[in-house]
Amino acid sequence: MWAPCLIAMGALSDRYGRRNILLLGSVINLCSFALLAVTQTLPGFILAMTLCSIGRAVWEPPASALIGDLIDNQASRELALQLRYFLINAGAALGPIVGVWAGLSAQQSTFGLTSLSYLLLALAFIWGFAKTETGQLAKSNGDGSVDLGSTLSILRRDQVFMVVIVANILTMFIYAHMDSSLVQYLTRAEAPRLVELISSMIFVNAMTIVLLQFPLMQLMRNLDINGRIMIGLVILAAAQMWFALNPVHWFWGWMGATFILSLAEAILFPTMSVQIDRLAPEHLRGTYFGASSFYALGWALAPLAGGVVLEWWGGPTLYWMLLALCGVVFVLYRTTAYLSRPHWPEREEPTISSGESAKATG
Repeated sequence: MWAPCLIAMGALSDRYGRRNILLLGSVINLCSFALLAVTQTLPGFILAMTLCSIGRAVWEPPASALIGDLIDNQASRELALQLRYFLINAGAALGPIVGVWAGLSAQQSTFGLTSLSYLLLALAFIWGFAKTETGQLAKSNGDGSVDLGSTLSILRRDQVFMVVIVANILTMFIYAHMDSSLVQYLTRAEAPRLVELISSMIFVNAMTIVLLQFPLMQLMRNLDINGRIMIGLVILAAAQMWFALNPVHWFWGWMGATFILSLAEAILFPTMSVQIDRLAPEHLRGTYFGASSFYALGWALAPLAGGVVLEWWGGPTLYWMLLALCGVVFVLYRTTAYLSRPHWPEREEPTISSGESAKATG
């Protein structure tokens, strides 16, 4: 449900600048986690989780677009987008460990610390946008001519972008079965040492991303974006084949398949963000990142579709089907070379007055 909201928030950030939308997202997240820390009722938890989803919808597009606003050099911008994905995964991997080490596990009040972190983040944004030269530039980087209706019309005419969105929805659908259908499959098949197996797979996935993302990007630095995506798709297809063929009782086989899948993730997911940044016109960068949120459709559909296939045909069939879908995604990316894109008028760069610049650097 929040995918259309992400497009709207992206368009608003293009029209009014990133600062206000980022602050709004920070405040909503602050309130949602504060509510989680104190509520004792079911309606309270439902409201808190709804606010979490809204906060993410408000936050994501301008947060990704801001990197492009602040960094002109393409190589540096690409590195920053990859670093953002790395830090998200590092936080997801290390956060639970830090929580246990600090004695915070299974305590509702832990959410209060998350709320406090969003307060500090909001204050950091206020300071950064007011006191730094790049913050002043980003604050002024809005285009009053942008509106949601005309933006949606542009998106529909951008054939390359629309095909990329469909391809990436399918890619997310394929990958998401790692988190949902694979657990169902192993549970139904009564795999031995199930708890140890699943926790080990999660560990292998997290460590592969944290340790190998940047070495892989360094190895592929001379390839264009489509070349990297094609390599990632081939590796993703190899992982689906391994999952389909792996005997249920072979513990280390599941570890190997998870490692291969994680290599594909380390290549594909940060490259997708770089791809959207390359496709987006400068004055619609937030909108394009917002539209890319439709990738979540693939993630949302995977558990239901995987459950149906597992019920009727079993795990190996599911992974053979996902292997075939990898071929479909490969073909979709190949077709983008023959599609057209709109032409955008040149946009004047925002400038900072001498007084603002002196204040920002003083």
